[in-house]
Amino acid sequence: MTAWRIGTTVIHKVSEAEVAVSLAGVLRTDDTALLKRYPWPGPDFSRPDGTFLLSVHALVVDTGARRILVDTGVGNARPAVPFLPMLDSAWLEELTALGYPPESIDTVVCTHLHFDHIGWNTHLVAGTWVPTFPRARHLVTRVEWDHWADDPDADLHDTMQPLIDAGLVDFVGTDHRVADGVRLEAAPGHTPGQVAVVVESGGERAVITGDLVHHPVQFIEPDVAGLADADAARAAATRRAFVDRYADTGTLVIGTHFPAPTAGLLRRGGDGDVRFVADGPR
Repeated sequence: MTAWRIGTTVIHKVSEAEVAVSLAGVLRTDDTALLKRYPWPGPDFSRPDGTFLLSVHALVVDTGARRILVDTGVGNARPAVPFLPMLDSAWLEELTALGYPPESIDTVVCTHLHFDHIGWNTHLVAGTWVPTFPRARHLVTRVEWDHWADDPDADLHDTMQPLIDAGLVDFVGTDHRVADGVRLEAAPGHTPGQVAVVVESGGERAVITGDLVHHPVQFIEPDVAGLADADAARAAATRRAFVDRYADTGTLVIGTHFPAPTAGLLRRGGDGDVRFVADGPR
């Protein structure tokens, strides 16, 4: 397991799956040399065959007083998608073995409502989808919910409706304060109501990106959009603002889809370009 300490708060990465994907399979570009131009994130972000590793994982933010789970991955028994087969992982068991059984989680933050971020919100019991974290308040921004609730192609029946039926969902603002030292920060574009999660403690800071980036190259070329970005121009503006806010500040940036080392610092070079410099577990 990978973990980072931010002051007195500990952030744990709990992996569900890693898959090798082509750049064009995730980003809106046919520039096959793009990864080779920016080798600095590390070998898993720029592999010899032109692919990179896309990680699906959740992050536990343990403040000591609160146990907050940021995103819940794909989940088991969900339909396969082109780059990801139907999973039958031990993710829930691994979360429990780490010391966080489902009943101990008090808050679940859904950075947005794409399938690979809300899958473990529920799990199958005797053929019925039931809440996985029965004591947790599940936070979804009102903007995000309103967007998907009006989308006839959205299917949240298995992942969200059981939570709503159980009264476990709170619709919040994009600047919601989750707990002491943990807050949401608006990150629209990938979806209208997406948020990043900012963690601050003891004079240190980390930010969990959500899907404002899928690959570190998007920090240096923010106009390279994700295939699933709902509003490419707005997503690019969000990436630029993110870099302006956090570059050269010592803020640990934890990528929601980044494989190991997963976290790093944004630093500007002498040419003004921004690099994602890997920073290992703390």
